[in-house]
This record gives sequence, C-alpha cells and structure tokens, in this order.
Amino acid sequence: MSILNVEHLSHGFGDRAIFEDVSFRLLKGEHIGLIGANGEGKSTFMNIITNKLMPDEGKIEWAKNVRVGYLDQHTVLEKGMSIETVLKSAFDFLFDMEKEMNAIYESLQDADPEKMDELMEEAGTISDLLTMHDFYMIDAKVEEVARALGILDLGLERDVTELSGGQRTKVLMAKLLLEKPDILLLDEPTNYLDAEHIEWLKRYLNDYENAFILISHDIPFLNSVVNLIYHMDNRKLERYVGDYDKFREVYEMKQSQLEAAYNKQQQEIKDLKDFVARNKARVATRNMAMSRQKKLDKMDVIELAAEKPKPEFNFKEARTPGRYIFNTKDLVIGYDEPLSSPLNLEMERGSKIVLTGANGIGKTTLLKSILGLIPAISGKCELGDYLEIGYFEQEMDRSVTTTCIEEIWQAFPGYTQYEVRSALAKCGLTTKHIESQVRVLSGGEQAKVRLCKLINKPTNILLLDEPTNHLDVDAKDELKRALKAYKGSILMVCHEPEFYDGLATDVWDCSKWSKLIV
Repeated sequence: MSILNVEHLSHGFGDRAIFEDVSFRLLKGEHIGLIGANGEGKSTFMNIITNKLMPDEGKIEWAKNVRVGYLDQHTVLEKGMSIETVLKSAFDFLFDMEKEMNAIYESLQDADPEKMDELMEEAGTISDLLTMHDFYMIDAKVEEVARALGILDLGLERDVTELSGGQRTKVLMAKLLLEKPDILLLDEPTNYLDAEHIEWLKRYLNDYENAFILISHDIPFLNSVVNLIYHMDNRKLERYVGDYDKFREVYEMKQSQLEAAYNKQQQEIKDLKDFVARNKARVATRNMAMSRQKKLDKMDVIELAAEKPKPEFNFKEARTPGRYIFNTKDLVIGYDEPLSSPLNLEMERGSKIVLTGANGIGKTTLLKSILGLIPAISGKCELGDYLEIGYFEQEMDRSVTTTCIEEIWQAFPGYTQYEVRSALAKCGLTTKHIESQVRVLSGGEQAKVRLCKLINKPTNILLLDEPTNHLDVDAKDELKRALKAYKGSILMVCHEPEFYDGLATDVWDCSKWSKLIV
C-alpha cells in the first residue's frame, strides 16, 4: 500500500536547480535511507514532503489520515520554553480537542433541548477520543519517555536553550516518540547523540513496524536499520534495494558500465565524424557519408555527470609550541552548577585526544573552559607557551547574514577575491554555494565553510567539537586523512569510533569526572 506518492517534482533556489522531474513512492513497512553529498537537497526534500516548502512543480500526495512525525535538526526551540513544555506539545492536537469540548459545554446554557442533545453527543465523542489517546495520563507518559532517553535527570523545568546539542536532539526525539506518528522522517538523528543512545535508537528503529525515511551520513548506523536506499545525485533520485554497502557495490558497477558505454560511443562518434569529413565531398562516397551523418544526428548521446568537487583539507601549521599544551589544577567546570569533580589534566605536545561520554556531561564546556570562553567554577587551567589555537564549534550562529565569500574575507582580510574563492573551492564548495548566504546552505556545506576558516589559519593545537556532524562520506574521509597528517596537537569531542580509530593517541571518558547521572 502506498503511503506517499511524489510525482514529477522539480525545485530550485534562484538559478540553482535541486530536483528535476523526481518521482518517489513510500510503501508500508519500508525503512529508507536517503543519502547523497552535502547540498544535494535531502533536507529540502523532507521540507517539501512535509509542506514546509512549496515545490516549483510536481504533486505530493499522502494517504488519508496518516500522521507524520518529523525530527528536524533545524527546529527552533525558543528561550523560555521548558523541556516539559516541548514534550507536552506532542499532544497539542489533544489539548485543542479539550478546548473544543470545553467550548461546547459552555455553549450548552444557551442551547434549546434539540441543540443540547446534538452538542452533548459531540462532546461525548471528543471525550471518548481523549480517553482513547490517554489524554488524562499525559504527565505519566511524558515522564516515562523522558526517563527512557535520560532526559528526566536534566529537570523537566529546565529551559531548552540551555541544553547541549545532544540533549536538544534527545528532547526533540522524545517529543516525536510521544506523538506516535504513523511515519517517521528523521534528519541526521545521530548528530550529537552519544554511543549509548545511538544503540537505543538502532533497537527502536529495527523494531519499528511502520515506514520511515532516514537522512544520515553515519554508515554503520544506516547499515544496521535500513532495507532500501534512495540516492540523491545530480537532481535525480535513484532507488536501490538493500543497505548502504549493497548500494555502493551496485552504484560503482553501474558507474563503470556507464563509463565503458560512454567511451565506446565516443570512439564511434569520432570514427563516424572522421568518415563524414573525408567522404562527403566525393561523389562516389557521398551517400555513405550522408547515411553516417544521419546515424550521428539520431544518436542518443550518453552524458557523464560532471564530477563533484571533492574537498581537500590541509591544515596550515604554526611554530612548534612548548612541551605542554595545557594543565588543569583542581578545575571544576560548569555554569550555575558544577558539571565535574576537580580535574587535574595535562596534555602534551603532539597528543591527539578524543573526549567521549554521554550528552550534557560537559565535553563542550571543558573545551570552552580551556579556551577561557567560560569561567571556571573553581580551580584553574594554565595554557602552554607559543600556542596558536584553532577552534571548531558544534554550530554556527544562525542569525549570520554574510555570504561564504564575506565570511572568509572577514577572517582573512588580506586575501584577494581569487584566494577566497580558491580556498572555498578546495573545501568542496561550488561557485553557486560560494555566492550564497551561509545560513541558506545545508548543515554539511556550513561545516565546510567553518573548516575553510580553520585550515587557512596557522595553528599548532586544534580544539574540535563534533567536527563530523553533517559532513558527507567523502568530506569525513578527507578530514580524517588531514587530521592524521596534521603535526600539531588535537583535542576533539567525537561520538564516532570509526572516525577517530587510528587517529587518536588517547581517549578520555568524561563520564568518569561527571557530577551528572546521565
């Protein structure tokens, strides 16, 4: 049974086409991985099928009475909203029904007997629906899901704008599960999640009976939960049966077959053109030349898609620093409340250290405390000599209105326009991306702009806060290569063991120092 039909979808931004005549069908029980390079339009596709964005052309049709749940990384959580408020918003449709029922009861006093019977029946129907949806047990349900995802310990009254990236993702996921939708749409759900909750999500999706569409660049995660791959590439959407590894195998075979057919046809075209050029002027061979020209004119020419620019990350290195990068003496990190026990840590020159542990226990706070961006609650951190620090934050400020060119120029005012464009192009960004405002780019393209700033600044210590989030497979592979080649020191927060395996000289489990029970 078809749950969603997308027919002849076309869409673009300005003169940049994202989709051309794309069709798609979602069937009951399908577990789909939606993949593609950064900027190919995966999140745009999700926004179109959820009616957040109108397509230029095409038809989107959902089956009747289907409730869709969308985990969107870009959901805005406003200051003043508590975790409990966000979780209870999953039941907004029930609260609206309750308001409607109360309004009916208020109108009873002015109704004649016949109208009163009609209104009482309507109110009774709504009351039955509220009971069926466990409306009178909402508080207990919120508490149950919050406990399962480790949110309860944060305090349900806590302001959502105070949460870490991982905590925010868990709150949005909890809201989605409370909604109990018929279809799940998940946009990079493993971003910011720690290993424990990624495993929990794997189990949940493997047991999920309904259909879901999942955008992810986390290959082990994709392989463990999907049975179909839709590949978004060059404005088209292609369907492949199986997991990501099976897709790669079939895709690479198709590409090599296409390339062989293209080379064979190009040789044939060359031979035909050569024959026509040599024989069209001679009376004896003119007819044969015309026959070959007709064959050329009717030929369905095979075209190879232009190869996407692959990023090149080569970090500029500053002078050698002193032996120690930093030392902490009884450092207690946190904001209003301490997040850690007193820390006595040291990092030596040349170390490549990864910070792991559950969301919200203070990994990002530790990085910011070392940098002096957040004051310590007590104790101190002493930085070593001759440090040239490069810092990669989890997210960029969403209020920024600069273009990619302006963003790099502000960081490197001495660069010529050619040097700015060249630096961005090396990070895998095309001319159309380069001239766009940073905020309209995909998460992966934004990350590449921030990496562009980082690699062009001479450094000898990199502090990286989840640098792989949003990056596509090619960009992740290149970043790992560049970090392995980097002769400086690295302190990195990362939840992807396959990324830091072979790169890290040491892994620090931050949960050992945490004051929180997560």
